Formats: sequence, C-alpha cells, structure tokens
Amino acid sequence: MVLSRRGSGSITLASGQTLAIHTRTHDEEDLPHATKKTMADHLRKYESIFTLTPQRMRMIVEAFKETLELGLSKPDQVVLAGAALLRRRRAALTATLASIFSCTVAYPTRLTLTPYQPMIPTFVFGFPTGKEKGDYLAVDLGGTNLRVCLVAVQGEGKFEITQTKYRLTEEQKQDDGQKLFDFCAECLKTFIDSNFGVEEAGRGLKSGEKLPLGFTFSYPCAQTRIDDGVLIRWTKGFGASNTEGKDVAEMFRKSLEKYELPVTLTALINDTTGTLIASHYVNPQTKIACIFGTGCNAAYMEHVKNIPKIAHLGIDPSADIAINCEWGAFDSFEHEHLPRTKYDVIVDETSNKPGEQAFEKLISGRYLGEILRLVICELIDEGVLFLGQNTYKLEVPYVFDTAFLSLMERMLTSLLLHATSDPTDELLMIIGIFSHFFAVETTLAERQFFRALAKLIGRRAARLSACGIAAIVSKMGYLDEGCVVGADGSLYNKYPGFADRIHEGLVDIFGERGRNIVTQHAEDGSGVGSAIIAAMTKTRKDAGLYVDL
Repeated sequence: MVLSRRGSGSITLASGQTLAIHTRTHDEEDLPHATKKTMADHLRKYESIFTLTPQRMRMIVEAFKETLELGLSKPDQVVLAGAALLRRRRAALTATLASIFSCTVAYPTRLTLTPYQPMIPTFVFGFPTGKEKGDYLAVDLGGTNLRVCLVAVQGEGKFEITQTKYRLTEEQKQDDGQKLFDFCAECLKTFIDSNFGVEEAGRGLKSGEKLPLGFTFSYPCAQTRIDDGVLIRWTKGFGASNTEGKDVAEMFRKSLEKYELPVTLTALINDTTGTLIASHYVNPQTKIACIFGTGCNAAYMEHVKNIPKIAHLGIDPSADIAINCEWGAFDSFEHEHLPRTKYDVIVDETSNKPGEQAFEKLISGRYLGEILRLVICELIDEGVLFLGQNTYKLEVPYVFDTAFLSLMERMLTSLLLHATSDPTDELLMIIGIFSHFFAVETTLAERQFFRALAKLIGRRAARLSACGIAAIVSKMGYLDEGCVVGADGSLYNKYPGFADRIHEGLVDIFGERGRNIVTQHAEDGSGVGSAIIAAMTKTRKDAGLYVDL
C-alpha cells in the first residue's frame, strides 16, 4: 500500500474488496509542511497574476464605456433573444454533434453574440422630489434572502421600515419558477397577517383596500413599462426553471391572486435602481448606485435623448430615466477585456451559466472564496500544501466561503493597527478556519500566505469595481464636479478595506481628481427604494404620465 500525498490511500483485501484509508497526525511539527521560502516564491507568482496596474485599469474603463454606449442603442429584445440563442446553441451542439458528421445538417460553426451590458431602461423617471409620502409594501427577492418590508415614507428624506427576512434554500433557487413566486406570496401573506391583521395603530386594512407593492427582483429583465419585466437570465446562482423569457411580474401576480392578497403590484424594480432612488432621497448628491454583494450591479440616471433604443416611444428627450446597467455581464461570451486567470476560467466553465456574467464572476461575493479555494487545491495537487494530510473537505466546490477571506483580511487589519501584536496570535482565526472547517493543520508561514492571497483576490475585486464606477463617471462627465456613489452589499459593508480600495482605484484611474468621487453606504434600495419608486409611479399614473410600449 502506498499513501498519497494527501494522506489517503486504499488497499485490496484478500476478499477482493477495496478498503479506503485516511491518515492524519495532530503533531504539526511532524507534518511535511512547505517552507517559508516556498510560500514566498508562490506568493510572488500570484501577485503578478492578480495585480491590476493603473494602465490596465484605464484600458478596462475605456472598453467598459464603449459597451455602456452600445447597450443604450441595442433593443432589450435583442439582448433577450441573443442570450437565449447562445444557450440553445450550446444545448444543440451537445445533443447533435454526432449527427452533424453523418448528415448534411447545416449548423453554424460559430455564432458570435456581441458582448454589451443590457442597459435596461427601468421606466423610473427622474429622482424623487422628497415630498413622497404614504405606506408601501416591498418584496425583495435577493440572492440569499427573501425580504418583506412595510415602509412608511414620510418625505424630506425620512422613513420608517418594518421588515421580515426569509432564508432561500438552494432547492428553491433551482425549482420551478412558479413555486418560487408562490413562496414569495406565502411569505407576504404571513407578513400582512402579522402587521395588518387587527385594527392597531391605524394599520388595519379596510374592506376592499389594496396596498401598493414594489417588487424588487434583482435579476436582469427587459421592461416595457414599470410594472412588467421579462427575465433575460438568472444570475447569482439561481436557475429556477420555466422562468427565463417570461414576465416575472405576471408570474408573481398569479401567486398573489392564489393567496388572495390585498395588494397591487405597482412597480417591478432592480435592487440597484432602488438603491439609486433611496440614496438620492436621503442625499441629493447621489448620482450612481452600486451593489457589491452576492452579485454586482450599478444604476444611474441617463438622459432620454442619449438612449437610441427608446427613441420610438416619444418620451420627452429632456427627461431622465434610471438605467439598470446589469454590469455583471461586462465582457461576457468573448472575454476580450478582463484579466481572467485560469482560476476564473474554471469558475466560469463550472458555473450554471458558462460564458455569462464575466465581470460578476471576478468581483462578487459568490465567487471570491471559490477562486481562493482553487488556488489552494492547485498547490495541494502540486505537492506544496498539506502533505500527508487528508484534504477531501477542501475539494468540494464553493465550500470556501468568501466570509473566510474577510476574516483573514480582518486579521491583517488588526496586525497593521497593532504593530506590537504577536503575529501568531493574530493569525489564530486562520488556524481555526482550516482546522475546524477542513481538518488540516497549518504553519505560520502558510497562514501568512493564505492571508496575503486573500488580500490579492479581494483587492483585485475592489479595483475592478472601481473600473465600473469610473466608466459611468467618465461617460456622464461627473469627474470635475464630483458625485456620491451609493454603495450597498455584503462586500462593500463587511469586507475589510473594500471601500478604501475602490477609492484607491479611482485615484489610480483619474489621478487626484478621482478623489471627487466618493462612495458611501447606501440606503436600503430593495426596501425603501422600492417603496419610494412605488410612490413615484402612483404619482405619475395619477398625472396621466404612465409609459407603455
């Protein structure tokens, strides 16, 4: 019997059965760990792979700007049809490859889908006036949770919010789409029954009364009006069937009717659009909004005259309309501009949407932990890390959560703030991560390497995020006058140094003028923003300004 370098092996018994065995010791000193020099050599290699120079960032910004402009000129229907075509091509190629060689079936060898952001007009016209008032419901279907909110919009940047969160299971994300919306409606019913079931504090519902509802659906939809939306594609790991290419607002209405809920779906919005409106409601200097969380996206207010694809609607050219960029799609399919490593390629090709959401897969919280895990697994396979230890727990895709990177970086921040601290003590959290979750022992040199690698991956994500912001700033001419970027999401709010690295990236791109662009924690776009947009929509409808294709 010969043990593998991972401390696992097998032996064939006399009966013919194969017995799997695993060996592991708790004595760290007896394990054949990598030397400090070996880890330093590998770190230099990864520094060159994951580091973005200012020059490369400026090149990405220029390419980003071009795709923004292109997206404003291409009809949403083209985006929808193109994405569907690519998926059909992939399926057809797999299913008919053999028959192509045995018959004269005409099949294109290459179908090119031009990569550009969908740049979806949201039919949210202009910023709030600050005079919006009233009680509004909001349902937020995000990447991790379903949230139901009651927002009391009070005007002058003030509001009160009551909310309940419901955890989404992986099964729900992949199950039939109508079942997913039924779950949303069921949770909304529970919330309404709890908050409006009795006449209390003026919250009881009168007979026949219906509450306006803003539905935050954080996935790319082609919209023809404010209260509909055809799902272009799922992102953030969702794959619910019988949903793509369908009007998700209509599907949700069916679920609302099924549970006989006293609501009217007034607006279908993206969480980033809601963040833009809510942040401006509180701080009128806000002109751009971004989400850096499980996924990533941005929204801003565009001049109607600069959107060729809606010129036929006859909307006042001087008006402004919020654009949902869906910038996670930047450089998808063709992969010409982003600095993808072989680890990024593996993440892409093994995802449920190969080729799509290229930008998102480099910077969003869903993927950063997996990128680091792939690097670790490569070093295990090369015989560098965890020799003689059982590493099967590390071989499970996505088992290395991005929160682990955040914890590692937090240790680095602590070291920098407390220069006299014992680095061994400061790295105890990393010891805990690897020993508790993955049952492997580490040395100080290895822990320092993991921490440095986490910083490289996190810093690249932040600097790429700065490229997206810079593209919108440059396109809209905000650089000299400056603006506030409302930012939300787990990466921005919880990942150590993420915001600072975005600001650092903006200075690297624009020079000192980059300091004119300031990010700040955004107001609750998926709750407050959705409610404010519902209020704005009601006002427009009452004034006869409802737009419909």
